[in-house]
Amino acid sequence: MKIKRILIFFAIVIILIDLAYFYPKLAGKTTYSREFVNVTKVIDGDTIDTSIGKVRLLGINTPEKNQPYYEEAKAFLKQYEGKQVEIERAKEDKDKYNRFLRYIFYNKIFINQEILKQGLANLYVYSEDKYTQALKEAESSAQNQEKALWKKSINYGCLELIKLKYLEETRCNNQEQLILNNKCNNLNVILKDDANHIYQINLELGTFVKNFSCVFNDEGDSLSVRDKDGLLLYYHY
Repeated sequence: MKIKRILIFFAIVIILIDLAYFYPKLAGKTTYSREFVNVTKVIDGDTIDTSIGKVRLLGINTPEKNQPYYEEAKAFLKQYEGKQVEIERAKEDKDKYNRFLRYIFYNKIFINQEILKQGLANLYVYSEDKYTQALKEAESSAQNQEKALWKKSINYGCLELIKLKYLEETRCNNQEQLILNNKCNNLNVILKDDANHIYQINLELGTFVKNFSCVFNDEGDSLSVRDKDGLLLYYHY
């Protein structure tokens, strides 16, 4: 009888261990431990070379080369070049370019969040996780303080968003449509979305209409319009 009780006890322990291991995965709540890596080179504002390979910072998108604040975003990451940082995985391990997708920490600094706080990136989230809210608040703080990318142009208020149709009857069939009203003189502007689809356009006085294909995401994206002096229009949905 005593042996039977012991066997039952060990069986329960094994079941509990299995539940502790498998339940978070079944519930979609898998957590990953951090690991230390050395930053060997900064590629741009959201990509670094490390001792394990290229790492793409999660939750952010910094400006492309030759775009405003590209150099500033890259310089921000440069301060961590040659240092040891901690990286943490979320849901996906790598992107289509075979880069590790990670959150990055140095001492108590959450680097992804800090870049957003400085206004050197926009929020770029595929699926929300435990860090998403902190990233949203960081971007909102930069917007409110008009830091870097969020600095308003002297022509701010000239543009009115009339319509942004992002749902297409047939995906990628040039059925997305943007309609703007320019209340000022001609403006040379850059239009972009969260994923850095970039368009340089001359907006004449009056109504502007343009169709797009596979640019704006159906489940949430943003439109930003800026000129050489700063932000003209920002719309997030």
